[in-house]
Amino acid sequence: MNSSELPKQEEPVETPPETHPAGDSPEAAPAADAAQFIEAGPEGQPSAEGMEDAELLAVVEAAIYVTEEPLTLEQIAAALDQPRERIAAALDQLIAGHARPERGISIREVAGGYKMGTKPEHHDAVRAFVKRLKPPLKLSMAALETLAVIAYKQPITSPEIMEIRGVQGASVLKTLLDRKLIVPAGRKQVVGKPVLYKTTKDFLLQFGLKDLAELPTLKEFDVEETPSQPSAAAVPPEEPPAEPPAEAPAPAEAE
Repeated sequence: MNSSELPKQEEPVETPPETHPAGDSPEAAPAADAAQFIEAGPEGQPSAEGMEDAELLAVVEAAIYVTEEPLTLEQIAAALDQPRERIAAALDQLIAGHARPERGISIREVAGGYKMGTKPEHHDAVRAFVKRLKPPLKLSMAALETLAVIAYKQPITSPEIMEIRGVQGASVLKTLLDRKLIVPAGRKQVVGKPVLYKTTKDFLLQFGLKDLAELPTLKEFDVEETPSQPSAAAVPPEEPPAEPPAEAPAPAEAE
């Protein structure tokens, strides 16, 4: 067989690289997203308009959390300077994420906006937990005055407190006892043996004190007399009563 009769080997033909329209190729999609959503702001920082998807989710979630009233889609989009469609997609993702059974908080559409709240199936457990919490410390001015007298004069009796304040305070003492800010500290060995009162550890915790030695001294307040007693300068001295005019001596009778 002649060499001219041998079959010729086909030479490989180089094919041009396949091109895909923007968004069709999986490799091109992230680049397109980055080009679309990330725009460098001043000093190379991403601007609000070019926020990353993960950052946008976090910001939208935080915005819903800190507001008391429901946030509308338009409010969030305008505040973050983002397209309405992108905010809607972020909200859908957040709602789906919080709907998982291991999450105790949900994001729901309420009154035309979006608001965070506990899930209905956990209401009984949350209500029982809240009932066991200590109420916030709110004291009237009378209770604060009585507590201050006890803190500085302890142990002290109820009549002694009344003498300093100048008013009855049985109900105020009961309030302080209920709040566990004071406790009975025995009885004073005098007639009637009245109950003595002193402050508690909860008093130190509420006012952030290490011990009673950290109480400010009365000299720091420049207090010379108790507030219930009027100062000497405030009460004008009483004028002595006017003496009656001396009677003229009776004329001597003529002899």
